[in-house]
Amino acid sequence: MAVLLLEDVDADDVGTVGGKAASLGELIGAGLPVPPGFAVTAGTYRTFIEEAGIDAELFDAVDVDPEDSAALREAEARAEELILDTPFPDEVREEILEQYRAMAEDGEEAFVAVRSSATAEDLPDSSFAGQQETFLNVREDDLLRRVKECWASLFTQRAIYYRQQRGFPHEDVDIAVVVQRMVDAEKSGVMFTSHPSTGEPQVTIEAAWGLGEAVVSGTVSPDNYVYDRERGEVDQVTVADKKVEMVKDEETGETVQLDVDEERRHERVLSDAEIGDLVELGELVEDHYGSPQDVEWAIYDGEIYMLQSRPITTIQENAGEEDGADAGGTGGETPRKSAVGDAASGQPGAAGDGSAGDDADVLVDGLGASPGIVSGAVRIVHKLDHLDQVQEGDVMVTEMTMPDMVPAMKRAAGIVTDEGGMTSHAAIISRELGVPAVVGTGNGTRVLEDGQQVTLDGDKGTIRAGESESAESGEEFEPVEAARPETPVKPMTATEVKVNVSIPEAAERAAATGADGVGLLRIEHMVLSLGKTPEKYIADHGARAYQDELIEGVRRVADEFYPRPVRVRTIDAPTDEFRELEGGEGEPAEHNPMLGWRGIRRSLDKPEPFRQELAAFARLYDMGYDNLEVMFPLVNDAADVEGITGHMREAGIDPETHRWGVMIETPASALQIEELAEAGIDFASFGTNDLTQYTLAVDRNNEHVADRFDELHPAVLRLIGDTIETCRELGVDTSICGQAGSKPEMVEFLVEKGVSSISANIDAVRDVQHEVKRTEQRLLLDSVR
Repeated sequence: MAVLLLEDVDADDVGTVGGKAASLGELIGAGLPVPPGFAVTAGTYRTFIEEAGIDAELFDAVDVDPEDSAALREAEARAEELILDTPFPDEVREEILEQYRAMAEDGEEAFVAVRSSATAEDLPDSSFAGQQETFLNVREDDLLRRVKECWASLFTQRAIYYRQQRGFPHEDVDIAVVVQRMVDAEKSGVMFTSHPSTGEPQVTIEAAWGLGEAVVSGTVSPDNYVYDRERGEVDQVTVADKKVEMVKDEETGETVQLDVDEERRHERVLSDAEIGDLVELGELVEDHYGSPQDVEWAIYDGEIYMLQSRPITTIQENAGEEDGADAGGTGGETPRKSAVGDAASGQPGAAGDGSAGDDADVLVDGLGASPGIVSGAVRIVHKLDHLDQVQEGDVMVTEMTMPDMVPAMKRAAGIVTDEGGMTSHAAIISRELGVPAVVGTGNGTRVLEDGQQVTLDGDKGTIRAGESESAESGEEFEPVEAARPETPVKPMTATEVKVNVSIPEAAERAAATGADGVGLLRIEHMVLSLGKTPEKYIADHGARAYQDELIEGVRRVADEFYPRPVRVRTIDAPTDEFRELEGGEGEPAEHNPMLGWRGIRRSLDKPEPFRQELAAFARLYDMGYDNLEVMFPLVNDAADVEGITGHMREAGIDPETHRWGVMIETPASALQIEELAEAGIDFASFGTNDLTQYTLAVDRNNEHVADRFDELHPAVLRLIGDTIETCRELGVDTSICGQAGSKPEMVEFLVEKGVSSISANIDAVRDVQHEVKRTEQRLLLDSVR
């Protein structure tokens, strides 16, 4: 079949109907209010290009250097020409039109939204949102062309660029198209069910008059409402100056942009009651998917409709949430938005009017959409032809960002827009790129001058005149130097202080800290960034290619630290992360993945990817990387170790001559440490986040029991202390690589117990070194007094 009804698909059908359609079908199945519609399947697109014989030429045309703006433009134009000039097969044409006509009501021709739904979009670790086309108020005469235009939009400049940066081969991504009955929205917008940068329990809603396209595209600066889920009340109300709205023209049926009448420009779009209803629906969606969601909604005749939902992919992983979190860290800062309006009264403020209050050097202000402070020269971009003028370190200023601007956005040190809110393309992409941004200034392109030196504060939402000493210059700022300790003399300690590394790109910064080695190198990011489950990647590209991907990442870290040891952990991703990848359709839906099929239990049950991991390590040993130490996660007992050593020998790794060890993450492994030592481990490393949650029966991702999560609980400390004592007696090294190892109280406890090493995040290494030294000196003094 060329089409499937939305009510007949669900989250397991991403490969068939794409992420957007699968999500809509899932919402319908959950009983949420979603307008009816159907999907033109991804297989229909694939058959279309293959039977027409344009597939090879199409993929060859888009195989270009993603940093070459001119090449990207040519690739987009050629791809569009190939698809639009190829006629529809008759049977496909008739099936699409038949389903469309079935949506008519009372003999009236249906108005529909035609939206792309790619098979590699809205993944938990990558958001492809906004890269493909959406068309509103489409009728039969234009329907088929709009479907093909959605297919062609799989090859927009931004889509080509983003896929190549994320490692998604163009030929592996298909596209479906959603055809859905239009909601003639009186008001609409976007809702983040949790904070889009920090994940905190607050709902952010952006709302404007008319269709939501104005909000999503950044055409209008929307009202911003913040709802505190813990207190159950509206926390902030920011009323924007909503100059325009998108509506359906009653005569032509086309979507048109109109000026908002003066009275409604400064009027609140949503009442507190409507906010409450939206929050309730948002929480239902988040509970259904089990993760924070980015939801598009519309209100017509008092009824709320859910138009789309996707995972929020821009939440910065707090170092305390997961053992060995991203070594770069976030500094624990929460992005703030400027007070565009009076939060208490809901009255409009002066966003973008250039007034600075007590801060005379503030030129313009808006919403702090992506955190960070940078200085650079202003580059005003009015047209796409101006993008080449944006150089490394510039502050790019534009009315609103377009999908084709992504290459320039990546070069920019900071981004400023006149229009848009926290959910605009500019805000979302800036957060994904890690580029500080201020959106919705209202007049940035008019007040700021090309070439002018400014300082952008993506936390406060301000752009100030001149450079700031505390800012990161896009031309001069060196993250490696930022990680290097100010004091060159490293504290000498008997206890080794190592560093956690999550991504190979952080290796140079991590090495600059002067750490004694890497206590935890996680390979999850290397694997998950492939976009496919290990099994799928191996099936598509071969075992050797999978090994090569792992080797490339591990070598980068091992080279930086050689001859200092690098402890690399085999994969420990829960099933919910695998399930969203290509090939993850068969992953089990577990109520609590943290307690489920992960770590060594998965590796031993499903050994093929595990064997390839070990084969990659064996090849690294053969290359001379004798500083590698392999670590296995979530081991419970000697039976697990027996399975591990068997696979190691099969891969050509001699457990007797290469150092290897296990994570102590469960009470079982702590209590079984003697048996584990007898089985041949060289070291045991504490993963305190898991050990704490399993010891105290506290789900570390459950906000209702978050206050009970305590790595310094006496029961947790006893397990750690007893394990260290036993290991010392048996000649087994001990270490800690969880976030708790950066806490002074934990450092003092561990050193007193005789731990061999402590591994900390990049920004905590020097502090931990000093804390270790102080504790060791105190113990030495106590022993002689």
